[in-house]
Amino acid sequence: MRRYYSLSDYFKEKYGCKILKLSINGGFTCPNRINGLKGCLFCSDLGSGEFGGDSNLSIKEQISRQKNFLKHKNKSNKYIAYFQSFTNTFDKIENLKNKYYEALNCDTIIGLAIATRPDCIDDEVIDLLKKINEKYELWLELGFQTSKEETANIIRRGYSNQVLINAVRKLNSAGIKVVTHLIFGLPYENKTDWINSVNFISRLNLWGVKFHSLYIQKNSDLYTYYLNNNFKVISKDEYTDMVSEAISLIPKNYVVHRLTGDADKKQLYLPKWSADKLSVIGLIQKKLKDNNIVQGINYNY
Repeated sequence: MRRYYSLSDYFKEKYGCKILKLSINGGFTCPNRINGLKGCLFCSDLGSGEFGGDSNLSIKEQISRQKNFLKHKNKSNKYIAYFQSFTNTFDKIENLKNKYYEALNCDTIIGLAIATRPDCIDDEVIDLLKKINEKYELWLELGFQTSKEETANIIRRGYSNQVLINAVRKLNSAGIKVVTHLIFGLPYENKTDWINSVNFISRLNLWGVKFHSLYIQKNSDLYTYYLNNNFKVISKDEYTDMVSEAISLIPKNYVVHRLTGDADKKQLYLPKWSADKLSVIGLIQKKLKDNNIVQGINYNY
């Protein structure tokens, strides 16, 4: 029995095969890292692109290396180019166009996944994305993390909830698929806050969602913040319970892209359990089955 609608399910239904994402570093920065700003509190020096490519290489070269690295995992010979590091719509429109199409012109690339911020979606970007969307698979991933504005200030997110709402509406009008990220375990948040965030994104017309636990890496400002404030770190049991409940609360048609995040094990400080990704996923799946949870069973908006 399928307990949730995964990205793998989506690919199999649409393309009839397994498709992998190739993480690309486009060499972009972030509006939250200019003019003396230091980025989101939890963001690493690599802009959450620990497993991305090398920005010193061309997009084509990065794709070639990623394909070679993953060749033992994929026999379908179809890939999504995933612009992951930093904010991948934050540049001059010609630079964006050149890098997107350099990826799309590579053999076996069928589309793009673009990680960005909702405050970096303007009309020029949308026009470019609309043209790409006419011929290729495309979705945008908007970092959101929490609907609690007080927490957003602590983590230095840099925009209000309304900015996300406005961006999703614009992208919906353009027919572009949208994915948002939620992090469970942010400083001083509790289960009520996590559920509020899930309910918030469930009211939006999204295509997909990513769930992450908060992990503290030594190459992020969160590490220093934790040492100075010593907030409660989410446990494995709390996290897997929350993801199971979140799946019950989101609409049935939302594509679940991730059940947990990927920390850099060399930089990971806490929680240590998050390094064992397969164990976390296995426990979530067990709780879904034991509690007879299927996606959307408690969705009521």
